[in-house]
Amino acid sequence: MTTRTAQQAARTARPAPTTPAAQSTQADRPAQPAHPAQAAQPAHGHGPRLPWAKLAPDVYKAMIALEVAAKKGLEPSLVELVKIRASQLNHCAFCLDMHVKDARAAGESEQRIYLLNAWEEAADFYSPEEQAALALTEAITLLTEGFVPDAVYDRAAAHFGQAELAHLIALITTINAWNRFGVSTRMAPGQA
Repeated sequence: MTTRTAQQAARTARPAPTTPAAQSTQADRPAQPAHPAQAAQPAHGHGPRLPWAKLAPDVYKAMIALEVAAKKGLEPSLVELVKIRASQLNHCAFCLDMHVKDARAAGESEQRIYLLNAWEEAADFYSPEEQAALALTEAITLLTEGFVPDAVYDRAAAHFGQAELAHLIALITTINAWNRFGVSTRMAPGQA
């Protein structure tokens, strides 16, 4: 169970009051947060925190340059699939909104966009190259083992030349950086 799922379960798993006195007492009290860090945040209050790109314009410009360089030589449809998948894993609503729109504008099918979160179970919808790139995206984004497994890297290396693979790794790293800017500053979807 993910941390986010565990927190949601803890918030909703309060026992129902059994007596009229308990019902009235419990109804009069505000719900207690499951974790002390939640006390400082309103439920689902995800408004923007700070306009980081305006406050650090040199960093923003460097990120744009890195992104442009990273995607050189990669198929545009693959680029968007990678960006969407990393953004799903990182829970970046701003980036998901942007890259789903970009994928649609580039001609990506609704079905492939919808199934991306379960691409391994819907493998027939993605080419072997896309599957290898998505597996590498997950391994680099999550680093659950503390490293990228050899089998995942070798699978990607079998489908991409060395220069393409270097660009793919740079692309995955770049979207993860964008996601971290978006999530940490709570960039709002639809507001660029």
